[in-house]
Amino acid sequence: MDNALIVSSSEKSITFFTEMLRAASIGQIVVLGTCGEARRLLLERDFDLVLINAPLRDESGESLAGHIASKGVSQVILVVKSEFFEEVSALTEQTGVLTVAKPMNRTLFWAALRLAKSVGLRLKSMQSENSKLKQKIEDIRIVDRAKCILISHLSMSEQEAHRYIEKQAMDMRTTKRAVAEGILKIYEN
Repeated sequence: MDNALIVSSSEKSITFFTEMLRAASIGQIVVLGTCGEARRLLLERDFDLVLINAPLRDESGESLAGHIASKGVSQVILVVKSEFFEEVSALTEQTGVLTVAKPMNRTLFWAALRLAKSVGLRLKSMQSENSKLKQKIEDIRIVDRAKCILISHLSMSEQEAHRYIEKQAMDMRTTKRAVAEGILKIYEN
């Protein structure tokens, strides 16, 4: 994790969380006091970790935590009073928010931070794999469109069109998608 956002209205908590995050080698730490400020900043940029110390001046923090987690970019740790822990946890765990009860010691915070890091790395890996799969699907769609054009304009069979695109890609040392895009440019105009 490279950067973190702390949303807290308590100076004591801000000091504790800042020290802990610096000890965890998180380079950039931004501190805000209200959910409104956090929502505005999150429209402009993303953070690897968002730490919300509830309650805040303008709202309790669960809504903000759920909103951030649903975007799927940031890991969210929501710190709540122990008497509200079960209720808040039940509300926020469906969105992927890690809820921790106060009072919190260093050991508990380190455990929560490590868990958030681990989940964040796994999520980024899955997002990367998802992007690759989406790209492959798009490549297949383009190649299939080019095959359809070859079938309709040059009266090729599906296998002949497939083989033609593959052979062109090998001969030109390029991808099947690039060959297909060339075919689409020629015949769709």
